[in-house]
Amino acid sequence: MSSIKIRPITAEEFAPFGELLAPRDQPTKMINAGRCERHHALATVERSGGEAIISIFRSEPVSLPYDCTLLERHPLGSQAFFPLGPDAWLSIVAPDDGGRPGTALAFLVPAGMGVNLRAGVWHGVLTPLDRAADFLVVDREGAGVNLEEVSIAPVTVLP
Repeated sequence: MSSIKIRPITAEEFAPFGELLAPRDQPTKMINAGRCERHHALATVERSGGEAIISIFRSEPVSLPYDCTLLERHPLGSQAFFPLGPDAWLSIVAPDDGGRPGTALAFLVPAGMGVNLRAGVWHGVLTPLDRAADFLVVDREGAGVNLEEVSIAPVTVLP
């Protein structure tokens, strides 16, 4: 069994897998008579056919150390996750290695931040820490096979 340590998430380190969803230091522009900051186009919804949909996923929590044994990817569209609660959570991702997941990485995503995973990026299932959490999810709905799941040898995620 292998293990990985959780690392803080940064836009640069996460870039091979997708974009971070959080307000910028400065808004793109002010709207609504100056009462609302617009942080425009933080990510792109990728999709091959189909349509972009918005859902809410409710996920059971994990505790650390956590054994990750399942990774999945969506080859026909990106998938964005934004937590609706006040807690940090984990994003486990892996590069592609000849059609299979490569070495996994675990990122601690702070409260109030989401991620947009690029189409085809291997990732773990939702992993809120210590208590159940709801996530706003934007992904692709439509014809074609847009889910690949693989069981992997356990990777223990350590704090």
